[in-house]
Amino acid sequence: MGEIAQAHDGSLGLAHAHIDAVADAGADAIKFQTHIAAAESTPAEPFRVRFSQQDRSRYEYWQRMEFSESQWQGLAEHARDRGLLFLSSPFSNEAVELLTRVGIAAWKVASGEITNVPLLERIAETGLPVILSTGMSDLTEIDQTVDRLLKRDVELAVLQCTSAYPCPPEKLGLNMIPELRERYGCTIGLSDHSGTIYSGLAAATLGIEVLEIHVALSREMFGPDVPSSVTSTELRQLVEGVRFIERAREHPVDKDAIAEETAPLRALFTKSLFAREDLAAGTMLREEHLAIKKPGIGISPERLPQVLGRRLRCDLRADELLKDADLEGND
Repeated sequence: MGEIAQAHDGSLGLAHAHIDAVADAGADAIKFQTHIAAAESTPAEPFRVRFSQQDRSRYEYWQRMEFSESQWQGLAEHARDRGLLFLSSPFSNEAVELLTRVGIAAWKVASGEITNVPLLERIAETGLPVILSTGMSDLTEIDQTVDRLLKRDVELAVLQCTSAYPCPPEKLGLNMIPELRERYGCTIGLSDHSGTIYSGLAAATLGIEVLEIHVALSREMFGPDVPSSVTSTELRQLVEGVRFIERAREHPVDKDAIAEETAPLRALFTKSLFAREDLAAGTMLREEHLAIKKPGIGISPERLPQVLGRRLRCDLRADELLKDADLEGND
């Protein structure tokens, strides 16, 4: 799932461009954030990082990120036309109502909204699946929210997440993926802010069912999410890698069966005992008489101790294969 967040920087055209980029990369879904400044913020809200030269306040920034309902409808239709599930995180009950009218595949609850009980209750009322991010919560807080949603028979996915932008590997918390799966018995995933494809690939080997990753068209783009994002080209690599890992995990290997299947290759890759030099019949074989070379169609090197001290019953030329029939005592 490609998370666009504010990578569009308030440009409807860029938002649509991200839909095409995420679809072209082969992802399953695209996710935006639906901000309504008057419903979620106040002029006193501080910047997390003062990145904008055109917005005097965080409130003004959220205003610039707003799209109208018809514009959201156009984005949703574009995503669906490209075969993507359309999602957007609401940050107010007003945003929930807007997105309900627009139509979304599931709700993504951002880390900062995990204690927003009225928002969670309204989301649960819709009956749609919920993807819950856990970036700023301890386990007790997550327990309470998961319990609240499961009691409402919500189809739930819980994402391991660390709210660091970008997130370094030592804070990624891959260890939490199996722990969350055992703790909640529901769909588990990763919400990644590392700005790399590595964490998503690592999480895929652990069997996650949902991967959310921030996407920007270029690292030279403007906005607070860009350092925590992968590019559309990297997203394509990530998708290919995850699909590869999924296929591998779906097909556990029987080592004995594989060994039998690859038996014809053994002669090509293994080695045999050969004469290192011209040897006369009757020669008592010593280690310096023999070489270990390809192909592996004769006596295996693992039998060398059994061959040493035996006498040849016939002449051998240099680089000639040693066979059991060439050794005395094999009648």
